[in-house]
Amino acid sequence: MKVAEAVGRALYAAGVGQVFGVVGSGNFHLTNAMVAAGSRFVAARHEGGAGTMADAYARMSGTVAALSVHQGPGLTNAMTGIAEAAKSRTPLLVLAAEVTEPRSNFYVDQEALARSVGAVSARVTSAEDAVTQALDAVRRAVRERRTVLLNLPLGVQALDVPDVPDDESTLAVVPPERAPVEPEFADVEALVRVLERSRRPVFVAGRGARSPGARDALAALAEQHGALLATSAVARGLFHGDPWSLDVSGGFASPLAAELIQEADLIVGWGCALNMWTMRHGRLIGPDTTVAQVDDDASALGAHRELHLGITGDVDLTARRALETGAANRQTQQEEQAQQGDQARQGFRTADIGAAIAARVRWRDVPFEDTSSRERIDPRTLSVALDDILPAERVIGVDSGNFMGYPSMYLSVPDENGLCFTQAFQSIGLGLATAIGAALARPDRLPVAALGDGGAMMGAAELDTVRRLGLPMVVVVYNDDAYGAEVHHFGPDGHPLDTVEFPPTDIAAVARGYGFEAVTVRTRADLKAVEDWLAGPRSAPLLIDAKVVADRGAWWLEEAFRGH
Repeated sequence: MKVAEAVGRALYAAGVGQVFGVVGSGNFHLTNAMVAAGSRFVAARHEGGAGTMADAYARMSGTVAALSVHQGPGLTNAMTGIAEAAKSRTPLLVLAAEVTEPRSNFYVDQEALARSVGAVSARVTSAEDAVTQALDAVRRAVRERRTVLLNLPLGVQALDVPDVPDDESTLAVVPPERAPVEPEFADVEALVRVLERSRRPVFVAGRGARSPGARDALAALAEQHGALLATSAVARGLFHGDPWSLDVSGGFASPLAAELIQEADLIVGWGCALNMWTMRHGRLIGPDTTVAQVDDDASALGAHRELHLGITGDVDLTARRALETGAANRQTQQEEQAQQGDQARQGFRTADIGAAIAARVRWRDVPFEDTSSRERIDPRTLSVALDDILPAERVIGVDSGNFMGYPSMYLSVPDENGLCFTQAFQSIGLGLATAIGAALARPDRLPVAALGDGGAMMGAAELDTVRRLGLPMVVVVYNDDAYGAEVHHFGPDGHPLDTVEFPPTDIAAVARGYGFEAVTVRTRADLKAVEDWLAGPRSAPLLIDAKVVADRGAWWLEEAFRGH
């Protein structure tokens, strides 16, 4: 058996059941070996799309996925998607064929490429060690939550492997998930003390809290201490339906959410970086606010701002330990509670605040002047209408651009697996591939890709992938015929905009060429075609070419450009 086949078999046995990629001569045998062993392979039209599909699939499924690429240009084509995955600490295995002769036209320093975007690199170096080295790469991806590039030199792939085990189950040695980190008891006690002193606490949950167990533990702890609940954008939906949820904290936050977070006397980040996006460059943190952070990666604590308390521990375990400790403390503090009365532990959870959250915390409930015309629809009007029309059980992939806040915040999601937010690198063009990967991970939900016209045209080749896979996807293009972020950032200062504005493009016609059903939307009435598609067999995917008003920058845009 050749190394390529042995490694392919071992990877499948180790739990790598989903592979995305573009096959060339260098990764042909490895990819086919994984398919023969049982992995599902999805052929993308471009390696960049394949990388983002694999990233999104891993995020939404909770499993490690693989990206298979040709040596040299296959890897360089995929680098933007790999950079996004690496920055997001997505457990992802990149399988790249490799030439080692510098005079080859395919030669690049693949290890340096991986390092440059924050991925880690490994290599299969011999036939004897090939399987072990491949499994080590999977272990590292899972246990360290890292994007790992496994280089497979062409010469080594073609070698014969001695002593391949007949029973593939013996290869399945990778644990299904990272072992949870138990917090120190003293740290939990310190957290409980600051919670008990607080009268206006806010919990902000991030990527590290995206699980039902963590959600339930945080909700119970928040109830115990009268805390309000918020999330980062990547964890949106975690507290869906909770009457004390503020939705997203940061640049996307609604006016009410921002106001209440600024009034907090304690902010606890749970598996959340509390970075410039989530805290609006620190402006959501009051001058006297205590800041605490819980993360199972010690290096993440205080990485973006000074902390009063940092706790290394799994979010679920830490919240449950704090809940238990707080309950025990309460039994010994009956006299103090009697003096303070119930109001002391009511915290932020007053009747007035509850009523305000119910009425005004959603962006769609914030009044706005509809600037729609007969030719173009206000993106807020469009998004509110789509939220009403589309089924509640949805999974949304969002591209980057001026438009992105509208689908991200106006379209509701049922839980933490309803929004796949590949924005750590802020690259335009990843949204469609994101929605494809998320759709394959969550086939029980309607997939929705929300794109700007710039990102839609960048990733248009993957419309073919949607059609080939038979995905009943809705692709919404917020089409302002421009790179809107740049228009609204530079336009007010009088800069020429010829480089970022484009002639009108009939993206609906482009989609029909790929086998989509398509509709051009200029007014609310045009969305009747979307309702008809939803009521029908959905035998072909649907693209909505929404001609949106381009008269203003989105509310979050100023916050975004503060980071440049």
